[in-house]
Amino acid sequence: MKSASMDQSPNEAQIKLLFTKSYGQSGPTPDQWKAIYANNVHFIDPTQERHGIDAYILAQNNLIQRCDDVYLKPHAIALNDDVAFIEWTMGLKIKGIEFIYPGATRMTFGIDGKIIEHRDYFDFIGPTFGPVPILGNVVRLLYKRFVA
Repeated sequence: MKSASMDQSPNEAQIKLLFTKSYGQSGPTPDQWKAIYANNVHFIDPTQERHGIDAYILAQNNLIQRCDDVYLKPHAIALNDDVAFIEWTMGLKIKGIEFIYPGATRMTFGIDGKIIEHRDYFDFIGPTFGPVPILGNVVRLLYKRFVA
């Protein structure tokens, strides 16, 4: 990800770059995050809610440190004024097991073009516990119970 200050909301190419990370590639630096996220950014995903750029950076760094490796691949991107939606796939390698999470993000941009809200939507339970012996069977049984 490039560290460039934005005077307006990012375009599709800039968002695609933000949501692209290959296995083996380093994550963004704090300065790179601060170049695109507002100081008062509000971040929400299925596992946490954070307020402020330092809390956001800590959340991202904690994810990277808990994993052997992380990748992120963008798919469809839709822009509408100060809002962007991004469909993506995230892969996490932990102790020799790869977990794949399909998801989407809604980002809202402030008047300076920096991200003021970042909300991730994805199924945390199925991909996390589905591959685990015995526990995966229980998760699938529960899903069938609520979906069928």
